[in-house]
Amino acid sequence: MSTSKDYLNFLLDQLSSLEGITYRMMMGEYLIYYRGKVAAYVCDNRFLIKPVPSAIKMLPGAEYDSISPEGRKKLLRVDNVDDGNFLADLFRSMYEELPAPKSK
Repeated sequence: MSTSKDYLNFLLDQLSSLEGITYRMMMGEYLIYYRGKVAAYVCDNRFLIKPVPSAIKMLPGAEYDSISPEGRKKLLRVDNVDDGNFLADLFRSMYEELPAPKSK
């Protein structure tokens, strides 16, 4: 199952208070970038973020989920997507801990 464009647009609207939010489609799913760094994945209408320390702290008890059938890449699933202020704070807190983009 792929992510619906409506769900992606909803998430982008929730993050609209942040400057530097962009996205890219990959095989029917989406990567969300914050100021040039990959911050989240939108897969099968699930909002998954990188499990950096600040995200783990802000999401105590959040479940880990995977974007691959093999379960190799573990990410934090964000269920509280209705609170745009929380999501913006989450992305701001994560920024410094996110890996720098790989050079091409």
